[in-house]
Formats: sequence, structure tokens, C-alpha cells
Amino acid sequence: MPDMKQMSPGRRRFDFILLGAMIGLVIFGALCIMSAVNSISFTNSVVRTHLIALPIGALAFFAGWSFNYQIYDEQWKALYGFILLLLIGVLLFGSYQRGSRSWFVLPFFSMQPSEICRVCTILVAAAFLDRRGRRIREVSSVFYLGILLIPIFGLIMMQPDFSSVVVTLPALLVLLYCTGVNVFYLTLVALLAGVAGFFTISWTYIYLHPELMDYTVVRIFHELSHNGWYIAGFSVIVAVLGYVTWWLFKQFRVYLPSFYFVLASLVVLAGLFGGMFVDHQMKPHQRKRVEAFLAPRSDPRGAGYNILQAQIAMGAGGIAGKGLFSGTQSRLGFVPERHTDFILAVVGEELGLLGTLCVLGLYLLILWRIIAVAYMSGDRYGYLVCAGIFGMFFTYMLVNYGMLIGIVPVAGIPLPFISYGGSNLVSSLWALGVVQSVYAHRLRA
Repeated sequence: MPDMKQMSPGRRRFDFILLGAMIGLVIFGALCIMSAVNSISFTNSVVRTHLIALPIGALAFFAGWSFNYQIYDEQWKALYGFILLLLIGVLLFGSYQRGSRSWFVLPFFSMQPSEICRVCTILVAAAFLDRRGRRIREVSSVFYLGILLIPIFGLIMMQPDFSSVVVTLPALLVLLYCTGVNVFYLTLVALLAGVAGFFTISWTYIYLHPELMDYTVVRIFHELSHNGWYIAGFSVIVAVLGYVTWWLFKQFRVYLPSFYFVLASLVVLAGLFGGMFVDHQMKPHQRKRVEAFLAPRSDPRGAGYNILQAQIAMGAGGIAGKGLFSGTQSRLGFVPERHTDFILAVVGEELGLLGTLCVLGLYLLILWRIIAVAYMSGDRYGYLVCAGIFGMFFTYMLVNYGMLIGIVPVAGIPLPFISYGGSNLVSSLWALGVVQSVYAHRLRA
């Protein structure tokens, strides 16, 4: 690993392109939030909270930039303890809002610890993987990282806060890929998430449509979510299928280690148990979000109302929009959660396709600069930190734009800098401050 060089007097300590894109999104977001809440009863509360979060976020950004990012590498164990302390604290002393215990209520605003913990988790995971060195391609690297992260995700799911997990997992997958972990093991991790998601979504759909239980196959499948005998039988079937598959490969002279088939069988079973855990934690409104994703037009006044109204608002804006503070769908209350989950619908209606493309362009600019800073990093840890933060912001962008066009379920995930949410704004600004710190201590000009 190369030694960190001293900064030369003429070297810029700021990536001004990244800074400019960030400031542009923050200004854009402040205007959109004020427009979105202009006609609701709690306008003053939302605006006041956002105005409090802005200077705190600015301080977090400058703190992230001014501290040498390597301090997180050196103190990663203390940072890990801080994450657990915050998450345990919110379960014990947090406020119960919107079906989850995820908030600390302070005198002038509320704080959501999982937002801060998301960035901290990336810093901790990067430090752990950096220390694995040449052992990174071994399966033990993924296994030990999983052991390290299970307490974090377990505490988050106990709130429950699914949106935090949805954003953090892809960021960690990007981090693992950039570390050099064997692609086979990454595929298994993705398969595990896919199997767990399949079981969760299927059981949710059956829960919302009980008439499907008339079919024997559906009833047996549903029993897997809670019946121990069915779970044991399914486990035996998976084990037998794994062995038969290995035997068939062998007969066709395709010689693969039996370890791969055992691991694949274990992933399927782990996906089943993961799906059971998520299914038991889901609230009714979260199940409705799944139904809205699968068939939004089947219940346009119920489960599908939010996404359909958001799409109507987007279409009403046309190319150039109706003008800031002039949207009718949002101002008249047809678009729900318009200052948080569906802020892009407000952007689309009032600023049109050009406005949404402008926001997208600024996000792509930030993502490009994070990649550039990663390649200029003075050490491997800085590279991995940038990779994780890139994965986080890419997921934010993908989910929010995908949600609006109906290819991603409504997940309650904010769009950083644009959506209302003080904790998310502060944590996102801090994350970009850490990227600026990597840039300030870079090796290559």
C-alpha cells in the first residue's frame, strides 16, 4: 500500500465540481420542499426543521472534509460500538412514529439514528475489508463481514426500518465487488437477497388476497412462513435437490466441487429464514406498498393511489412544467407525502421533464466525481469508502426514479438533498464531506 504523500501547496483541497453539484441539489431541494408544503397545515414546522438541518448539515460536511478520513480506519471498532449504542438507544428510548421506533425526539427536531449509522456502517465495513488484504477472495471474508453486520441489521429490523436496509445492502455489495471479493460469493449474497425477497413478496401477496388459499399449492407455500413441519420438509427437499444436481453434473462430466452445491442449498434455506424474519416484521401499510407495486391499478383508490397520483402529477407537468409553486396536483393534496417520498412528482409537475432531468444530471455529476475521487485516493481504504458511498447514492437515485415510474416498490426512501428529512440531509452531507477528505489527501493531482 503506498504511503500518503504530503499535500503540495498548489494542490486544490476541494473538488469544486462535486461541491457545486451538491450545492445545486441543496438549493433545488429547499425550493421544492417549500413549494410542496406551501398549502398544508404544518408548513411552518417542515420549513423550520429544514432550516435547522441545513446549517447542521453544513457543519457535518465541513467536519467530514476537515478530519483526515483515515481516522475512521484507525478507530473503526469504536465507530462500530457507536453504531450499536445508537441503535440500542433508539429501541429503548426512541419515539414510536409511523409504525416504527426509529426516532429520538429532541427539543426542536427529531433525529433518525439509522441515517447516521448507514454512513458509519460503510466506514466500518471498508476498514474491515481493507484489513483482510490478500485473504479477501476467501469465503471467510464475506462470512466474517456478515457476522460483523448481523447485529446492525438485526437492530434496524427490530425498529423496523426496511428502507435503511434497502439502501445499505446494495452499497455494501458495491463495496465488496470493489474490494475484489470472489464474484461467486457476491452472486450467492445477491441470490440470498433475491430468495428472501421472493418469499416475502409472495407471502405478502397471499396475505392481501386470502382467496388464493383455496389452491392447495398456495396453501402449502403459505405454511412455509410459520409451520415448523413444512419448513423441515422444505429443508429436506432442498438438500436432496442439491445432491441430485451435483450427481447430474457429475454424470455429464461437469466436475464442480460439492462445496458449491452445499453452499447454494444453504443460501436457499437462509433466504427462507430471512424471508420469514422480514415477513413477521412487516406492518400492514408496508404490505400495501408491495401490493401497490405488483398491481397499482387494481386498487386505484387504495393501495395504488399514491403511485398513480404521483404519475398523474408527473404527466401534468409536461416538458417545462407549470412553474414553481404552481402545481395543482400537489398543492390540492392529490399527491400524498409530496415533500418526502414523492418529491420528484412535485419536481415533475412544477418544473417538468427538464426539471427532473436537471436533478438527475446533478446526481450523475456527483456519482461521476465520487468515482473520480476513488481512483485518485491515496490508499485502499479511501478507495473503498468512496465505493461504498457511491453505492449508497446510486441506490437512492435508482429507487426514487424507479419508484416514480413503477419499476421499484414504494419504499419510503428519501432522495438526498431534495426530499424533506433532516437526518438524511445531515448524513448525506457528511458522506460527501468524507469524499472531499479523500480528495484532499489524494496521491494523484
